[in-house]
Amino acid sequence: MPLLGEDQLTEEATKRASFRLIGVTTKLSPHEVADVERLAKKRGQPRGELIRQLILTELLRSKGEPTASAELSEIIGIRLMLTNLLKPLATGQKITPEVFDGIMVEVKKRKREVAVETKQDLERAG
Repeated sequence: MPLLGEDQLTEEATKRASFRLIGVTTKLSPHEVADVERLAKKRGQPRGELIRQLILTELLRSKGEPTASAELSEIIGIRLMLTNLLKPLATGQKITPEVFDGIMVEVKKRKREVAVETKQDLERAG
């Protein structure tokens, strides 16, 4: 009798496919490293996460897909969360833990997409 069923194996394989397992390296001059460190410190990110974000943003840009910064995505996420939590509270509705968890899942799913739309709207207006 197998320990994991076929559905569980498929689910685990899908989960593993999203793990960050492959390193990508390059060599930089001391001046370039200092620039990367300065930018990472300015953004409050670890150096590796900054480099990862820069690479992924550039890959999206090269595909012609619109992008939004991590900061804008997080701000939009907070806005979505507040909007979805405050309206029910303002109208006297109670928010159960399940509803709260559902809101958080939706916010995580939609914040990047809404951030990109917001950035595009701002670019068209300005």
